[in-house]
Amino acid sequence: MMKIRGLRWWMISLIMLGAVINYLTRSTLAVAAPTLLTELGISTREYSYITAAFQGAIMLQPLCGYVLDVIGLKFGFAMFAAAWSVICMAHGFATNWHTLAVLRGMLGLAEGSANPAGMKAVSEWFPAKERGMAGGIFNIGASFGSMLAPPLVVWAILHYNWQSAFVITGALGLVWVAAWLLLYDAPARHRRLSQEEAQHIAAGQEQHLEGDGKRPSILSILKMRNFWGIALPRFLADPAWGTLSFWVPLYLTTVRHFDLAQIAMFAWLPFLAADLGCLFGPMVVLALQKRGVRLINARRGAFTLGACMMMGVAFVGFVDSPYAAIALLSLAGFAHQTLSVTVITMSSDLFRRNEVATVAGMCGTFGNFGLLIFSLMIGGLMASVGYTPFFVSLAVLDLVAALLLWTLVREKTS
Repeated sequence: MMKIRGLRWWMISLIMLGAVINYLTRSTLAVAAPTLLTELGISTREYSYITAAFQGAIMLQPLCGYVLDVIGLKFGFAMFAAAWSVICMAHGFATNWHTLAVLRGMLGLAEGSANPAGMKAVSEWFPAKERGMAGGIFNIGASFGSMLAPPLVVWAILHYNWQSAFVITGALGLVWVAAWLLLYDAPARHRRLSQEEAQHIAAGQEQHLEGDGKRPSILSILKMRNFWGIALPRFLADPAWGTLSFWVPLYLTTVRHFDLAQIAMFAWLPFLAADLGCLFGPMVVLALQKRGVRLINARRGAFTLGACMMMGVAFVGFVDSPYAAIALLSLAGFAHQTLSVTVITMSSDLFRRNEVATVAGMCGTFGNFGLLIFSLMIGGLMASVGYTPFFVSLAVLDLVAALLLWTLVREKTS
C-alpha cells in the first residue's frame, strides 16, 4: 500500500478541496430544485434549459485549460474559483428561470477550470506510477462535494430559505481561494519542497512528455488519435455523472415520492459510493501493473470493469423498492468514478505537460456536450417516457465507451 506522505500529497489534497467546493456549488441547484421550482413556478422543461445553460458554458473548458497552461495554475485557478464563488452567491437573488439560466451559464464557464487544473497539478507534482492515485484523490472532490450538497442545502432551506443555500456554498469558495493563494505553488517555485522529493518527482516523469515551453496548439491536438481516444469515451460516459448530479433529486421526489428530509438522508449515498470508486479505479490499475500489464492497458482494464458494473443502473426503473433504487444508483456512482478517474488521468499519461490542462479541458468539452444532450432529452421526454429508458441507455453508453478506448488509444513509449 502506498504511503501518502510528502508535500505533493498535501498539494493534491488542497486542490481536491477546491474540487469539493466546485461540485458543492454546482450541485446546490439540483438539491434546491424541488423547493426552488415550486416557489418560482419553473417547469421541468425550463429546468432542463437552466441545466443546459450550465452544460453549454462548461464546454468552454479548453479556454480554461489554455488560460491555466499560459498564466499558470496558482493564479489562474484562483481567478476562476473566486468567479464561481461570487456567481453562486448571486443565484440567491434570482427571481425567474431566465436569470437562473444566465447565472448557470456564467457558473459553468468558471467551474470548467476544475478538471484541467486538477490534471495539470497531477502532471506537475507526481511521477507516472503515482498519478493514478493522485488523480483518484483529486476526483474524490467531485464525489464528496456532490455528497455534501444534500444535507447542507436541505439544512439551509429548512432553517432559512433556498436563497441562503447558494450564499453559504459560495462563501465557502472564497475561503478556499484565500487558502489556495497562501499555500499553493508549482514544484519549481515551492519553498517547502525538499530536494529529495523534487528528485523523486523528476525521476518518475516520462521524458517524452516533457513540455517544450511552447503554448499548446489546439489544432495539433485535434489531429491526434489519442485525443479522440479519450474524448469520445468521455462524451459517452459523462452523462451518467450529470444524471446523478442534476436529476436524481427530482427523480426521487417525483417518482419515488421522497420528501425533502428523505432527500437529505439518501441523495448523498451515490456520491459516497463514488468516493470509493475514485480510489478503487487506481487500485485496479496498480494491481494490473503488478501483474505485468502496461500502464495504458491497466487504465483501460479499470475503465472496462467500471463499464461492466454500470450495467446495474439499467435496472433502477424496474425495482419496486425505492431503497433498492438508491442501492443501484449508488452502484452507478461507484462504477462511474471507477472508470471516470482512469480516463481523465490518461491526459497526463499521453500528452506533454504543457498540453495537459488544454487537453483535459477539450476532453471535458466532449464529456459535457454528451451530458448536455442527455439532460435536454430527459427534460423533453421524461414526461412522456419516464426515467427508465435513460437509466438503461447509461449502461449501454459506457460499454460502447470502453470499446472506443481500447480501439483508439495508442501508448507512447518514446
